[in-house]
Amino acid sequence: MFNSPIGPTDPPLQTPDGPYLQIVEQPKQRGFRFRYGCEGPSHGGLPGASSEKNKKTYPTVKICNYVGNAKIVVQLVTCGKTAVHLHAHSLVGKQCEKGICLVQLGPKEMTSVFPNLGILHVTKKNVASTLEQRMVHACIMGYNNGIVIHPEINHRHIETCSMRELTERERELIHQASIQQAKEMDLSVVRLMFTALLPDSSCRFTRRLEPVISDPIYDSKAPNASNLRIVRMDKTAGCVTGGDEVYLLCDKVQKDDIQVRFYEENENGGIWEALGDFGPTDVHRQFAIVFRTPKYRDLTISKPASVFVQLRRRSDNETSEPKPFTYYPQINDKEEVQRKRQKLLPNFSDHFGGGGGGGMYGGGGGAAGGGGGEYKGANRETYSLPSSKSSVLMCVYFQTPLHLAVITRQTEVVELLLKAGADMSLLDCHGNSVLHKAAEQGDVKTLNILLNKKGKALTDLLALPNNAGCYAIHLAVLANSLPCLRQLIAAGAAVDAQEQRSGRTALHLAVEQENISLAGSLLLEGNAEVDAITFDGCTPLHVAAGRGSAKLSALLMAAGADPHIENYEPLDDKTEEFLEEGDDEGIFHGTKPLDIAATQEVYETLNGKPYQPKSGPAPTFPQGDLGQLDVEAKLELCKLLEVPDPSLNWMTLAQKLGLGILINAFKLSPSPSKTLLDNYEVSWLLVSNKCKLLQLLI
Repeated sequence: MFNSPIGPTDPPLQTPDGPYLQIVEQPKQRGFRFRYGCEGPSHGGLPGASSEKNKKTYPTVKICNYVGNAKIVVQLVTCGKTAVHLHAHSLVGKQCEKGICLVQLGPKEMTSVFPNLGILHVTKKNVASTLEQRMVHACIMGYNNGIVIHPEINHRHIETCSMRELTERERELIHQASIQQAKEMDLSVVRLMFTALLPDSSCRFTRRLEPVISDPIYDSKAPNASNLRIVRMDKTAGCVTGGDEVYLLCDKVQKDDIQVRFYEENENGGIWEALGDFGPTDVHRQFAIVFRTPKYRDLTISKPASVFVQLRRRSDNETSEPKPFTYYPQINDKEEVQRKRQKLLPNFSDHFGGGGGGGMYGGGGGAAGGGGGEYKGANRETYSLPSSKSSVLMCVYFQTPLHLAVITRQTEVVELLLKAGADMSLLDCHGNSVLHKAAEQGDVKTLNILLNKKGKALTDLLALPNNAGCYAIHLAVLANSLPCLRQLIAAGAAVDAQEQRSGRTALHLAVEQENISLAGSLLLEGNAEVDAITFDGCTPLHVAAGRGSAKLSALLMAAGADPHIENYEPLDDKTEEFLEEGDDEGIFHGTKPLDIAATQEVYETLNGKPYQPKSGPAPTFPQGDLGQLDVEAKLELCKLLEVPDPSLNWMTLAQKLGLGILINAFKLSPSPSKTLLDNYEVSWLLVSNKCKLLQLLI
């Protein structure tokens, strides 16, 4: 028959018209716990690969090209690369006995589902003895087809399955084999082997079909079997020469079984890869790795190069989801750069009025000034630099004159440099373009000038992260600049782009800043994904609930946020008495916003209770305040604002109150003018189909 294992993806041996066994639903590979006998039965069976919380599936096989009675034998086997051996662990559950599962199916339905399979973990001291019993039983029952026990026990080539007695010699060989295989057995991983038995002419189930073997199943409690995941990195860029120190947070890893892999794929399918430099002592408590970046394949690049970084387990080559990393060019000859800066920058200042009191066209040494003849040649050279593609004036920090003009908020100089052909795409030593710097400073005037330079260059800059992994839209939010944010959204910035350190979107950052205006603008103007997740699965609502912000929680709920989304962080390790009935151990349960609500008010808001602002002291109304109007007066005012004349109605008033962005939302209200008056103190909040919430978010 065969001496090598039938891999999980190998097609079963079959004749064109004959019956064969097929795996319809593979078992879930990770998240299921092997249990010791003292722990009692499992809460829920081994789930299927596609099983979800509200749609459970289980391992399933089907006998194809056959209708009639049949039996399916399920055994646990090893995950070896060269041969299939019986595993010492036992299958437990309904229809399971002596470590194997035996079910009958047919005569019409030829698909068998296994919803109650559990895996009993054998103790280390009992591995050899249990394995010996399993081997003896398999040989006696004829269930050892395709299993390597010992070269001298040749039961693999029989085509029928029938009971037989073992000789003393065979039992001795089994004893020796069990001791040897026990030493090499990995107790953290098993596979399911399914064998179909069909009836012969005497109605005995002796006709055996080729067995099929499942994907590996890893014990969720085994340290080398957990899912690999990068949660956060403190750097997402480094020099091509390597050696940059990076702090990486991750899910649980084994310090001697983990690698940090950098790789790049080219258009031809070739792959460059290199490993981060660290040792076992650089892995902190299995959740953090401090490593140094490897050298990039090309040390002479002139532009940043994008690659990927991921975790890889040595033992099984399992990898995490890759995250982006940027290599930037090295700064050569710093002394020469510094010398040029000292020589040329004064001319730049004289020319553009940055020093000496003279402006560009003043008398303080500018190009059009009356003095300073000895600088004319230098000034002409400096003036031509921005339009030169081969030589660009830079300081030691790789900041171009355009960078310096943006940093110093000289909008007129920025315009002049752009007219002269200054290159917006050049980056400083931190990977910042002029667009990044303007957004970082919250400089809406300069940002507006830069965004008016339409074209591919602007599109590329909007989609370019700096060395810290932040896009311009992230920097605008971190600067708490609503005008800059609105300009970037209007220019086409990707609202849901993730910063590369931990995967936060602009909405996550706005919630962290506790800035309702920014969050509302992102949701209303940018149509931001309200349930976007970070590398560790957290939504903005996780952030708002955990920080105890009832206002932001209410805002996100109004936008349709789901308080039941689970992140990748387990809330706790449930003990047996806390596991709910029907809980499936193979389904991972993360933390929901409801689980981490910091206050009772937030918890009630997440459960749908209308948000009520805390009442403060009675306000003192200045002359003319709307609060002085009684109900009848307010109704009369609303009628006046509902007139068709656009110059006199509520829409004009909304514009003057700074609430023009909410006009379309106010139109959804039965009385837009009343909603406007009720909300005149609120600006840039979400109103999508829920305008009444606005009056509460003050």
